[in-house]
Amino acid sequence: MTVTSVDPRGSSGLPRPRVVLELLKPITWFAPMWAFACGVVSSGAPVDPVILAAGLLLTGPLVCAASQAANDWYDRHVDAINEPHRPIPSGRLPGRWGLYVALLWTGLSLAVATILGPIGFAATCLGLVLAWMYSMPPFRLKRDGWVGNAAVGLSYEGLPWFTGAAVMLGAFPDAQIVALAVLYSVGAHGIMTLNDFKSIEGDLKSGVRSLPARLGADRAAALAVAVMGGSQAVVIVLLLAWGMLVAAAIVTALLAIQVFLMKTLIDDPKGRAAWYNATGTTLYVWGMMVCAVALGNRADAEPVAACVGAACAAAGIPS
Repeated sequence: MTVTSVDPRGSSGLPRPRVVLELLKPITWFAPMWAFACGVVSSGAPVDPVILAAGLLLTGPLVCAASQAANDWYDRHVDAINEPHRPIPSGRLPGRWGLYVALLWTGLSLAVATILGPIGFAATCLGLVLAWMYSMPPFRLKRDGWVGNAAVGLSYEGLPWFTGAAVMLGAFPDAQIVALAVLYSVGAHGIMTLNDFKSIEGDLKSGVRSLPARLGADRAAALAVAVMGGSQAVVIVLLLAWGMLVAAAIVTALLAIQVFLMKTLIDDPKGRAAWYNATGTTLYVWGMMVCAVALGNRADAEPVAACVGAACAAAGIPS
């Protein structure tokens, strides 16, 4: 029987668009795009459609996609163990095309970032630097689960949120916006820990010290849910302190459901990590938008806070 080989490139010698799209992992674009939208909403400023569109394009299909291409290129040997079907280890993206795509998308990201003004451009540069440092030797931040997860959490949640608020305000966001962006970045450290469960085997063989590989599945899962839950608990305290009572109640309800789901995750960390990322993490990001709406409508919360303060004073309760 004769076996006919299939050229992974098109007739022009370029990689097939479908393979390049797979390299860029569209499923990962949602998180930073959602965080950017949260930043826009939290600013409370009138939305500029051009800036909004440019920001969403930048955070997801450009910067995040560039980081995914760079990660796949520098992880090609690990992926040959963990995910041999990926474009590079499978040979469907031949030669050095993985690197070329990562560089091209980085350049496109910088070009689009100029639309967002000085703060937006600076934030984009920081995000790209973290993306390359995460994967590229000699930095390769991902070799340490503590540092690597922190870098990704900042890049995926806090930095896009900050950028969305900054470009709409045309200035540095205030302390309340920054505080919630940072807290949700901290919680994202736990999300990244759960994401690393799928690559434990390859990480152990290649010396990548992801938290599931270095702590074991049970301890890593317990740490992940503690970080995610703890950051949201602090968010709730801040919302209450700021008089955003409705938002605090909603985030509390979302966290309560997550706690229930966390118990199922802890019982079977390896088998349930992906399931929790599709369930508990969804509730986590809903809470982000609830907070963003509350921040964007802070003027409406002031009368409620005043009424609560007056009621506490009348009852002799410190507020």
